[in-house]
Amino acid sequence: MNKKPYLSVIIPAYNEVKRLPITLMDIDKHLSKAKYSYEILVVNDGSTDGTAEVVNRFSTIVKNLRLVDNKENKGKGGVVKQGMLEALGEYRLFTDADNSTSVDHFNKMIPYFKEGYEVVIGSRDIEGSELHPSQAWYKRLLGNMGNLYIQALLLPGIWDTQCGFKCFSEEAANKIFSLQRVTGWGFDVEILSLAKHLGYRIKEIPIVWINDIRTKVGWSAYLKVLIETTKIRLWMWQDVYKIKTLKVKN
Repeated sequence: MNKKPYLSVIIPAYNEVKRLPITLMDIDKHLSKAKYSYEILVVNDGSTDGTAEVVNRFSTIVKNLRLVDNKENKGKGGVVKQGMLEALGEYRLFTDADNSTSVDHFNKMIPYFKEGYEVVIGSRDIEGSELHPSQAWYKRLLGNMGNLYIQALLLPGIWDTQCGFKCFSEEAANKIFSLQRVTGWGFDVEILSLAKHLGYRIKEIPIVWINDIRTKVGWSAYLKVLIETTKIRLWMWQDVYKIKTLKVKN
């Protein structure tokens, strides 16, 4: 692609040979109608099931699709960081390989970027959001309790840090992801905390979220997020990221 794309879509993928084809076709369906230029990056996280081969096959029918192929597993946070820093778009959106949120939600983000927000994130926990099917009550309860812990330590006012649908301006993406250290499930908390401390404005918008019963996220992931949240809080106190020496955006 010679021209700088308006939008980059980054899809982290680990053993997604079954779900990725439908996701790529749906993204292609929506973006092929868009009036702006775009690219689609699938970042393979050391898959063992032929995920990379699927992307290579679809690159002949899905416009502007390219593969970033890792032979070893880096973790979701690691490959999202890699994709964000390799992307070329003015705006850089990462979304899950299961297509839980349709890429056309990006159109709802554009007005907020025009207003001056540098980070716009999807949320399943604010007014106007929809979950199909709804989560079990105990999962929602545990999720809300975890969110309150995250808010208390790092991100007051952000009601859903873990939604896998987040978009950043080019400048914000380059600065935030170059500082990212967490490669596991807690990376969402880290990048939003970095955005906040760097002075970027964050907007949370409601989305329609389709729950996939085949989700690979287990209970241990929730615990790891809370542990990593605590680490991030300590790193912020210790200025491990050297934010105090950076030129913070006014």
